[in-house]
Amino acid sequence: MLSNRFNRWTVAAIALMGTAIATVPGRVLAQTPDHPSDTAAQFPTRNDLKSLTTSGSYLAARHASVERDATSAAAFYRSALRTDPKNNELLDRAFISSVADGDIDEAVKLAERVLTIDKTNRVARLVVGVHDLKMKKYATAQTNINQSIRGPITDLVATLLSGWAAYGAGDSKGAVATIDKLAGPEWYPLFKDLHAGMILELAGKEKDAGTRFERAYKLDDSMLRVTEAYARWLSRNKDAAAATTVYQAFDKKLARHPLIVEGLRDTKAGKKLPPLVDSAQAGAAEALYGIGATLTRRGGEDLALVYLQLSLYLQPTHPLALLSLADLYESVKRPQMAIKVYERVPSTSPLKRNAQIQLAIDLDSADRTDEAIKILKGVTSEDSKDLEAIMALGNIERGRKKFGDCGATYSQGVDVLPAGNDKANSVWYYYRGICEERSKQWAKAEADMKKALELQPDQPHVLNYLGYSWIDQGVNLDEGMKMIKRAVEQRPDDGYIVDSLGWAYYRIGNYEEAVKNLERAIDLKPEDPTINDHLGDAYWRVGRTLEAKFQWSHARDLKPEPDELPKIEAKIANGLTEDNSNSSAAQAEKKKDDGKGG
Repeated sequence: MLSNRFNRWTVAAIALMGTAIATVPGRVLAQTPDHPSDTAAQFPTRNDLKSLTTSGSYLAARHASVERDATSAAAFYRSALRTDPKNNELLDRAFISSVADGDIDEAVKLAERVLTIDKTNRVARLVVGVHDLKMKKYATAQTNINQSIRGPITDLVATLLSGWAAYGAGDSKGAVATIDKLAGPEWYPLFKDLHAGMILELAGKEKDAGTRFERAYKLDDSMLRVTEAYARWLSRNKDAAAATTVYQAFDKKLARHPLIVEGLRDTKAGKKLPPLVDSAQAGAAEALYGIGATLTRRGGEDLALVYLQLSLYLQPTHPLALLSLADLYESVKRPQMAIKVYERVPSTSPLKRNAQIQLAIDLDSADRTDEAIKILKGVTSEDSKDLEAIMALGNIERGRKKFGDCGATYSQGVDVLPAGNDKANSVWYYYRGICEERSKQWAKAEADMKKALELQPDQPHVLNYLGYSWIDQGVNLDEGMKMIKRAVEQRPDDGYIVDSLGWAYYRIGNYEEAVKNLERAIDLKPEDPTINDHLGDAYWRVGRTLEAKFQWSHARDLKPEPDELPKIEAKIANGLTEDNSNSSAAQAEKKKDDGKGG
């Protein structure tokens, strides 16, 4: 009999086949030792896979691929391949899934099988070539990598990797010549000069390396790795002051990047910094990371995933590649996979703190909030002025309705806010005001909301929150209504803000205007239970009782807060009575606590 944790992949297989697969085990979801019910480890065990049919494994793998669960997809495709070893489609899919999962050793084995069938398979050539490079088989690495060329991106990657393989084989001159021969889009020269410079640097040709780094820097002085490579070279070949100037210029564009902060500290101390990479393998990893990170930012997630995994195969602790891979998983809504990547960032890396903050945010989204809070408190205890970590902690506490805690956390940030950045500072008072209002400290909340507006006048979310709060309390009615209208003017398509305007009209007894605006809010946010409940109340007040009950029924079906459900059901049964007329007002209060925007 199948258990209630019947795996998601097999559910998809059943849906596609129309009948249950009798051989599928009921408990395919593995558990981690620290988290017995942790869904982050939802992949099949060997015993699970043995009992699956070929079709069951295939369909489950296809579903896992759609869900971007590369670990499960690879396991299921390999399972299907074992039962049908001559199926070329299964072989190809098992290979690609293994690469995406980062299991490069397994991918290499499959790639070699792919190449016996299709010698022109470019991804297989690339993977085998990177494996050869890692194993210091530089001649065969070049042969395989050179056969992986297909288009502008892959041309560049293959050429850079081939150059690094040539350097590894002791031919730095040939390596640079290989890179220089490549012609293509206008963005090629930046990567060509950067990698030619790093190769020349390792070959002891410091003057030539400096020429390349300077040229790359002039092409784009906002690229982190170009800045680092050039500043490091300057620290050894010019002086610390020149290197410091380059770091400071970057810091003005993107303040307090951890690697730049570390570089500034070292150059100000007069240190001569080592090259960015120290081997052919590290250089190749840098090439794969650089292109992979660029593709991630430009929407090329699938190819970016391949490059980032190969980069980490060559250099498993490359912190920037790890952060880029985790960011990619977040962009495709896979926080559980991002968590595992963030945990791999070395504790000695200046980027560990960044990884910890993002790790905490993903842990919270996975309902592991206690762990998230513990991590962030650890970060803030090390640096009590770390505004990013303090904000992340406050946001998690606010999202989890720990209003007393988040008020204190935001206060910690307010106490160390820098002067002069009014727009950025405004949000701190707004968020703290939400926590204070929700913890029944209205005087403090009102003062913070006013401060937020003083720093950033006409901010729509603050206008909405403060204006509605006044109307709800029956004070400053005219000013409160003006505030909400100004918020709606700025955000006419924000269903929550339009709902506030409709509910404000309701609270002052203008039911016709309430209906008009709440109907508009429903058009914008049809699946929100609170807005549907509000519209039901407004309909009832204008005598549209049948429509009122329909809206309440819809609100009930949209899964409102548990403590609101009985009140909505009472209205469905008895209409709007003296006993339940305040239920929507209570919901409106709760609706405000998300504090989104700012």
